[in-house]
Amino acid sequence: MDVTTKGTLRQIPAGVWVLGFVSMLMDISSEMIHSLLPLFMVTTLGASFLTVGLIEGMAESTALIVKVFSGTLSDYLGKRKGLAVFGYALGAFTKPLFAIATSTGMVLAARLLDRLGKGIRGAPRDAMVADIAPSQLRGAAFGLRQSLDTVGAFLGPLLAMALMLLWANDFRAVFSVAVIPGLLAVGLLSFRVREPARNDSVKRSNPIRQENLKRLGLPYWSVVGVGALFTLARFSEAFLVLRSQDAGVPVAFVPLILVAMNLTYAASAYPFGKLSDRLSHKTLLAFGLVVLIAADVTLANADHWSLILAGVALWGVHMGITQGLLATMVADTAPADLRGTAYGFFSLMSGVAMLVASGVAGLLWDRLGAPFTFYAGAIFCVIALVGLAWQPLSRRVAAWRMS
Repeated sequence: MDVTTKGTLRQIPAGVWVLGFVSMLMDISSEMIHSLLPLFMVTTLGASFLTVGLIEGMAESTALIVKVFSGTLSDYLGKRKGLAVFGYALGAFTKPLFAIATSTGMVLAARLLDRLGKGIRGAPRDAMVADIAPSQLRGAAFGLRQSLDTVGAFLGPLLAMALMLLWANDFRAVFSVAVIPGLLAVGLLSFRVREPARNDSVKRSNPIRQENLKRLGLPYWSVVGVGALFTLARFSEAFLVLRSQDAGVPVAFVPLILVAMNLTYAASAYPFGKLSDRLSHKTLLAFGLVVLIAADVTLANADHWSLILAGVALWGVHMGITQGLLATMVADTAPADLRGTAYGFFSLMSGVAMLVASGVAGLLWDRLGAPFTFYAGAIFCVIALVGLAWQPLSRRVAAWRMS
């Protein structure tokens, strides 16, 4: 790590670091379950690939769609921390439901409640990062939070794998343990994050009134369009887990696939977030799509575990390049008092896209097989690249920032 990077990390406020560690703990909890859940549904509950795709699509889209309401509410109240705490608590307390699930319907209910919690906390938390971080460090701050979040996303599958080996592939026992890091996340957020003071003398109005929505201009809605395109090009990560089993990876070692993805995600998120403070956003987004095309083609042709690892590692680099960058672009193009609403509408469109993408991926897998599913993803990446070329995105959109 060079001197400049160390200096930047020191300048990032403590609140951003704590929010990153909160995300890390909750991701450990969530990924202990999510790294095994597709296999649990297929091997234990007898679900089809289409059913897995629909459940995952509905769950992830629920999280994204709910953000529009929690984000708007946090803007209206002028408070964000309480909503974030409630969302994290809901996510933590739903974890034991997976351990007692005896049907795909029960799994769906548990996934929806879990993702409801994620949706409630997501937009207020992202808005808090934007509120806390100085504007010149916003990309680095989002990259740092995303990196810490992703550290949890590979520690969770590692812990799940270890427990599966220890407990002879007992899915339900692993699911039961997942509540512990979730509760730790709730405690850390409750007692170690201080929300920035806000001007209570300002009269607040409904953030989704017409006059307020007009303040979300063309640059912001362009970012929303780009985010939806990217989500359509990238279906649920559950299909990475299923692809690994399809290629012959033993059940207990399947979580290593998500470990590989999240290692590269965590390693790339902060450097690319820092880079986004200086380089063209459109160029970085296009590069992210090219990396995803390489991942899809590799996974489509994978007939050995080494190629599976290579494909999911590339998938993780794509996430590291694009996810923090898109969050930064939302913050840059939205007024400060409407940031929660802005993240909410961004997530709403991404949620609809995720539902469509995952449902189509499951249908293609059932009808045509795994390779065609990933080739279709690569084709849509090319379409997204064409769409990106028409988006009016600049290197920095500070001229439109109204903070």
